[in-house]
Amino acid sequence: MFTNIDDSMQNKLKIINDPVHGFIKIPHEILFDIVEHPYFQRLRRIGQTGLLNLIFPGATHTRFHHALGAMHLMFTALETLKQKGVKISEEEEKGAMLAILMHDIGHGPFSHALESMLMDDWHHENLSLLLMNKLNEEFDGHLSMAIEMFQGKYHRKFFNQLISSQLDVDRLDYLKRDSFFTGVSEGNINTQRIISMMNVCEEGELVIDAKGIYSIENFLTARMFMYWQVYYHKTSALAEFLLVKILERAKYLISQGIELPATENLKYFLYREKSAATDEDVERFTQLDDNDVIQAMKEWQNSDDFVLSYWCKCVIQRNLPKTIISSHPFEEKVIDEKVKNINEFFGIDNGKELVHEIKRKLLPYDREKQPIYLLQKNGKRIKLHESEDQLLSGLMMNKTTRYILMFPRDI
Repeated sequence: MFTNIDDSMQNKLKIINDPVHGFIKIPHEILFDIVEHPYFQRLRRIGQTGLLNLIFPGATHTRFHHALGAMHLMFTALETLKQKGVKISEEEEKGAMLAILMHDIGHGPFSHALESMLMDDWHHENLSLLLMNKLNEEFDGHLSMAIEMFQGKYHRKFFNQLISSQLDVDRLDYLKRDSFFTGVSEGNINTQRIISMMNVCEEGELVIDAKGIYSIENFLTARMFMYWQVYYHKTSALAEFLLVKILERAKYLISQGIELPATENLKYFLYREKSAATDEDVERFTQLDDNDVIQAMKEWQNSDDFVLSYWCKCVIQRNLPKTIISSHPFEEKVIDEKVKNINEFFGIDNGKELVHEIKRKLLPYDREKQPIYLLQKNGKRIKLHESEDQLLSGLMMNKTTRYILMFPRDI
């Protein structure tokens, strides 16, 4: 809900009531203009967590929610740094808040995985940058600094790190928000405590005051639990995988000359040949949201193609395939046996289309890629995992892999 700060004059300085962070301020008019833009409003129709609500019914929040929350945390972080003597101009504040507000503006329907299906391996960050550049033209170049920060090219490095690093405000918001809406308390982090410990060292990089080490370790632990308990939950991984296979199958059938009902914008991408993104691609993409895919799956349940129909029924009717999870890849003979049983049960000869091994891996803390630094009282900085006070960081530098075998539960 938007509330005017001052109803006596028409301004764009608003307050938003957010269920996670409470009241969120929009302190600059250009932020409001971006929020009101159709590109950003589309995020109301893009779920933050894909089909996660099939497992956690409360997880129905959107990318719109998340972007506003990340913007709020950016504002809070900048205010904290100012109080610690870091000089930040109003233009830099606007730039950083704009960059994080728009960081997901290029997200497609449902999940990261669908990006490659619809736009030929275009990661959502590439699409976000493309849309930011288009918006920058509309706003007479006022987004240039934000784009520079988003790309990690701004000369004051801590701005880039607040937008994208192992401890950025994007992660701080989605962990707390997803924990709230899923009800998984293990992911609930103290964002205010973490932000209050943020600082900038002499090198101009983002650091954490040494006394905040345990808040950071708690953050890393919470993120690890959220990945294995929520994002990489076997049914969550399965549902995301099914979405990809559904669109992959639909594109294959269309390439074989089979007509499939779909909204005009989704149909455009299903028929689209691989090529560099055109202006029409971008325009069509900004009209696409979760509703297009849901509507298509509802229609495709009745498809004459057994595989497409089966998968769509799995999702729409929430009659999902059976899954087995393992820390090792499944043996070929196990998979072959499943395929044989499927062919016999359904009377088909392409049962291998319904058996898949899904792989998920996680490195909770990467000590090589933008490590988190602690600022000691003597002014020197030290890597988190090298601190004598660390308890858990050293245990989170090993990659863990899980394998999930999916197959129809009918067999």
